[in-house]
Amino acid sequence: MVTTLSWNLLKAALAGFVITAAAGWLLIPALRRLHFGQTIREDGPTWHNKKQGTPTMGGLCFILGILGSLGLVYFTGIAGAQQGADSLHQVQSVLLVLFLAFGSGLIGFLDDFIKVVMHRNLGLLAWQKLVLQFAVTFGFLFGLHKLGLLTPVIGLPGGGTLNLGLAYYPIAFFGIIFLVNAVNLTDGLDGLCTSVTFVSMLGYLLGASLLGFFHVSVVAAAVAGACAGFLVWNFYPAKVFMGDTGSMFFGGIVTGLAFIMARPELVLFFGIVYIWDAMTVVIQRVYFKLTHGKRIFKMTPIHHAFEMRGWKEVQIDAYFSLIAFIGCVLGVMYIYMS
Repeated sequence: MVTTLSWNLLKAALAGFVITAAAGWLLIPALRRLHFGQTIREDGPTWHNKKQGTPTMGGLCFILGILGSLGLVYFTGIAGAQQGADSLHQVQSVLLVLFLAFGSGLIGFLDDFIKVVMHRNLGLLAWQKLVLQFAVTFGFLFGLHKLGLLTPVIGLPGGGTLNLGLAYYPIAFFGIIFLVNAVNLTDGLDGLCTSVTFVSMLGYLLGASLLGFFHVSVVAAAVAGACAGFLVWNFYPAKVFMGDTGSMFFGGIVTGLAFIMARPELVLFFGIVYIWDAMTVVIQRVYFKLTHGKRIFKMTPIHHAFEMRGWKEVQIDAYFSLIAFIGCVLGVMYIYMS
């Protein structure tokens, strides 16, 4: 059983890498021919203007890679360690994560399409994006309920539990929306979101294996492999950007995996970088309004503040990946203590 599981994990990672890297070789020239180039926002860092026109919507590469990888594993072998009803439940759980990822990615695709094809820099209006995210999040939570995975009980270190009662449901609802958008905000530098997500998936891979959620391990392995394949094209200097299509898809994956394990608190560890990056935006805006124009950070999200201090994009990628690694280590320790 261990050998079969290890082979499936290796197969998922390798397939994710190869399909994503190959998809980039085919898709990037097509994006150039279609003139699907990145538009740099006027309120963004001025030193990013040189990236104007770089192909975007490259997230389609790793979406294909992840789908192809999971399809290969599930059609050629048993992805989990169990069969029968338990195996069916695992497949349903994986499909639910893909629902959140594809739903979020579709919203991102619409946003990218409006920016690139319709030449409206801001993409979807804020209320339009929220309405769509509300619908996708509600569908995801309803699916969790149907599968018996929606529980207000949170595990605590030492084996204890905390029952949040009815408060859990609005926390989960708005928490999912926040986390998906947090991953989107992290996609601000060449390779940043991709490298951080790679590390995050390694955390999920190990954590899920320890908890016996082998289907989650397979998804994490596929996504990690796809991230490595996308870095072939997305590492500095990036030949393609993932766009909101890719970053919001990643947001759905990062968030959904914790919820289908009924351990949503794990995203606080495995998604620590996204949360940190997004919270700097929230803190900056609140402080700006309260002080009538003063700022705490030079620029937000915080990765841009590091740029303003003279850090190179590769250095920032490495530093944020290190923070993600520390979060994953803490997450694994938390699992051991729970």
